[in-house]
Amino acid sequence: MEFAGIITEYDPFHNGHAAQIAAAKSAGAGCVAVCMSSGAVQRGGVPVLPESVRVCAALDAGADLVITLPAPYACATAEQFASAGVRLLAALGCDTLVFGAEDPNAAQLSQVAELLARPELDTLLRKRLSTGMTYAAARAEAADALLPGAGTLLRTPNNILGIEYCKAILAQGAALTPLALPRLGAAHGGGRPGEHNGIPMASASYLRSLTVEDWEPYVPPRAAALYTRAAAAGLLADGSKFEVAVLALLRAKPEADFAAVRGVSEGLEHRLAAAVREATSLDDLYTRLKTKRYPHARLRRLVLDAALGIPAELPAPPYIQVLGARKTALSRLKQAALPAGTSLADLARSGAEAAKISELHSKAVDFSALCRVKTQPMGLAFTAKSVVV
Repeated sequence: MEFAGIITEYDPFHNGHAAQIAAAKSAGAGCVAVCMSSGAVQRGGVPVLPESVRVCAALDAGADLVITLPAPYACATAEQFASAGVRLLAALGCDTLVFGAEDPNAAQLSQVAELLARPELDTLLRKRLSTGMTYAAARAEAADALLPGAGTLLRTPNNILGIEYCKAILAQGAALTPLALPRLGAAHGGGRPGEHNGIPMASASYLRSLTVEDWEPYVPPRAAALYTRAAAAGLLADGSKFEVAVLALLRAKPEADFAAVRGVSEGLEHRLAAAVREATSLDDLYTRLKTKRYPHARLRRLVLDAALGIPAELPAPPYIQVLGARKTALSRLKQAALPAGTSLADLARSGAEAAKISELHSKAVDFSALCRVKTQPMGLAFTAKSVVV
């Protein structure tokens, strides 16, 4: 391993993330690139912290390059999220993909990834979906039928994402070696904090349930200072603004528009339109949409996709936008297999697909800027300066 890549959100960047970067460097990485969500996050919302703050926290903790995972891919299923991140890091020239997992056995996770591509799995999957099972539960049960134990791996969030990374590497023939590291100290999803080597550890989801002042034990000191300044400047996400903005955008759209949104199938556009007409809050909207078939996370992504107009079909990520870097790492861009640079305006002119994705991404960044405690101006995707240290 010489050039490691990590796909992440860093919302917020915490001690576990710092330990992961340190572990990659201890394992031999001379350079660590981070592909970081921008404009939106996978849970179907906007990041708590703006991109500039998360980039600085990553660079302060030892990352060498931070590139954008554009919003249309950041607010997506685990499969789409992983596929886009793998494509970007492979195109950048990374030789290793580093990720955390509940069961950090890359060979085992890759075996399950290979299983998911087998045609006989589809037959078993469709049979279980027809009973009303969620996709995740049906897939885990079908996989277990073909490979006992596979279903267990497909029921924990970081394992699932790790398997999707391995699946994307296989599907793309990417020159990336998966390196799974143990998840340290705290479970994903808001579980109780823990410790590793005496260092307090908490998941990002747990930290988001606290005030910024309470993050301090669980984040690197320099990151804590960044977060305090960001809060004082009104840069944190405002949930009430997000709620009003989403509902306003949805109410302004004709029902016909919902049919073209990513994730809509089986008449879900009619259910969404009916829910939008009646809902008085986002929680109310999600409740009206919820069925046994559709888990909450999917509905949150669907709602944000509908508000932002994310279409059902997207090209593979067509460019590499650098959000931050060490000067010594910028030379890596010369070897990139996709158009790469710090200017989104320049990258948008590199082709029709780049123009499409940059427009969708900029719309999401503008939306995120609207949902801050202190509303930020439009155009930041194009005007914000890359952080170079």
